[in-house]
Amino acid sequence: MSLTPPDTPPGPVRQLSLFGTEAADPSVADLAGLLAGPGEVVRMGRTARLSIVVDAAWRVHVLVAELRLRGLAAGWEATEDQRFAVRTSYARTLAPLASAWLAGPVGKRPPAGFHLNGRRLRLWLAAAGAGDPAGFLLGLGAADQEWWPAVRAALAAVGLPTAVVEPDVGGPAFRIAGRRRLARLAELVGERPAAAPPEAWPAAPA
Repeated sequence: MSLTPPDTPPGPVRQLSLFGTEAADPSVADLAGLLAGPGEVVRMGRTARLSIVVDAAWRVHVLVAELRLRGLAAGWEATEDQRFAVRTSYARTLAPLASAWLAGPVGKRPPAGFHLNGRRLRLWLAAAGAGDPAGFLLGLGAADQEWWPAVRAALAAVGLPTAVVEPDVGGPAFRIAGRRRLARLAELVGERPAAAPPEAWPAAPA
């Protein structure tokens, strides 16, 4: 597994900008944002590892930087379908996250009291967010449909009501639409990372 991200436009990944009362130092708990989307976590003894498959090199750059910012060794490898698998090493610091999210030997589910904030949304957006003509999409795990309502409720709780986009029409994903909601998303996730193309990140209204 490579530790050097694939080629993408140069430039450092910027830190999350301050946004109201949610501003805080990055933490491993922020990775719940990846698990709300298509991320996966597995346990091994007293350690755990998080992984997520993404569709673009810029996402690798952003995610590897964000993971390292949280004290996690991370690398990537190309997949057979021309995507990229980003994985952390097994780490004790990920064990609480795994315990909270794993419902059994396989599968995941949001823990009781699950919530979203700007840092968690920023990671989800970096891994599986995309603009579309009707708004902005947040990609989901196809096998997680049972838990989509809990994640959708967490989005609504931070001012982001969504519609479900089914797999046969470009999903699975949640769509955020409307000027006010898109402005709220931009406010929460902060400044666009330098590696991300402009169309892949919500812009604050002028």
